Amino acid sequence: MASCATEIDGKREVGEKDSKNDVSDPTHTPVDQGTQILYNAAVNKIGIRLHPQPTADFLDPLNWSSLQKHGILSIVMFKYFLFTYLTTTTVPSFTEIQDQYLINYSQVNWTVAVPALGLSVGPLIWSSLGDIYGRRVVFIVGTTISLVSTIGAAVADTYSGYMAARFFQGFGVSPASIVGMAVVGGLLGLVSALWINWFNAILFASLLLLELFFMPETLYPRNKMLQQMPRLDGNKALPSDIEKQIAGDNTVTSISPAETLPSEPRRTKNLPFINWRPIPGMRHPKPWDSITRFVLTFQLPAVVIAVVGYSFVWYWWILSVITMVPAAYATYTPLIQGLLFLGLFLGTFLSEIGCSGRLSDFILEKLSKRNGNIRVPEMRLWLAYPAILVTTVAAGIQIGNTLTTSYIVDCYPLQTTSVVTFYAVFLNLSAFINPFFIASWQASSGWTRTFTTQGLIVLAGGGVVFGVLHKFGARMRAKAPEPSWVNPEFDMDP
Repeated sequence: MASCATEIDGKREVGEKDSKNDVSDPTHTPVDQGTQILYNAAVNKIGIRLHPQPTADFLDPLNWSSLQKHGILSIVMFKYFLFTYLTTTTVPSFTEIQDQYLINYSQVNWTVAVPALGLSVGPLIWSSLGDIYGRRVVFIVGTTISLVSTIGAAVADTYSGYMAARFFQGFGVSPASIVGMAVVGGLLGLVSALWINWFNAILFASLLLLELFFMPETLYPRNKMLQQMPRLDGNKALPSDIEKQIAGDNTVTSISPAETLPSEPRRTKNLPFINWRPIPGMRHPKPWDSITRFVLTFQLPAVVIAVVGYSFVWYWWILSVITMVPAAYATYTPLIQGLLFLGLFLGTFLSEIGCSGRLSDFILEKLSKRNGNIRVPEMRLWLAYPAILVTTVAAGIQIGNTLTTSYIVDCYPLQTTSVVTFYAVFLNLSAFINPFFIASWQASSGWTRTFTTQGLIVLAGGGVVFGVLHKFGARMRAKAPEPSWVNPEFDMDP
């Protein structure tokens, strides 16, 4: 949108290009074919500045082989899958859990809410620890906690013990998040509720082995290494803070070759197998900074409206569908109940493959070209409106999920950890709250009125939320205070 482009704060747009000073050199290709050097910073083949900036370091995760990158991504995706899978996998066995612990349907619904609370609290704890000690050790410790608590859930003989184990399941797996697939829980319901927990333990044990042996540390002291690695252009020194450099600022730091290559910090694959020390080469947050920054993120209205709006207007009702299926089809076997989730699974899968990331990036690229290669986050929001309309087949929820996270990351690319933490907390808070009222709402209003009302809330509320962001998002960012922190990989030791 042209109006957004004129109001945008240039300091915050990573993709900005100054056509008057475009001094590109196609002979330098630090990453993909077609990459150029612009203001001593790398841009892609269409002139969009790369973020993060690449180095010539073989220990830089950007320079690892495609096979290893996809292997690491697969491990993260596996943990993302377990994120909500562990929450919803017990749904088809609700009746058996009720009989085992002598509880009513509202109480068995809470067994889905409690791990969501752990998923919501976890990011506030793990975020800073991951920025200090690295992402690998946080993944390993979190998976270990989930593994132990899953075994605890399998052997729990009281309702309170089972609920405590379920909380720590969510807390341990909370470094990752994605829409879960309850259909698998339906298939395992053929065995027993007990076997579901033991199967979850097997999955977590497998994940732990993958993390230990196939997932190197990826937290990389990028700004420091951009100054120490060989120059991308062969002559000029890189700016002292290339990642936070404003496009058009061609300031460089005059440093002799001897000064640019001091002793290099240990990083990524050079770190110990289990690293318990802060990652060197960067300024680390305090352990409580994730909570402080969570509170400060409320000063960023574009992030708040996008996250809270999506979580409590759009996403929250998916738990209504998942948790109420056993009550709606009580006479069906767990297998049939599990198969009823295939619609959610197929809608989520097809939307992610064909619509969410690919279509969103395609729209952004096309609109950026029309706008002088200036990327404006609001360009992504065109996809929100059709997604709201197709939410009833689950595709819309997954498109909204990808759209919301991409939008807030585009808004604040140097504060991605904080804005994603903000998103994870509220997304899972919405999942935590829903099971506490949906059963009583359905009992008092009936199936038709309850779910029709939820559909109308998504249609009207979602349209308003993303319409406001589309029109005023750029203005909100321009008026909001500049965050006083950045991700540690973009911040060096003083």
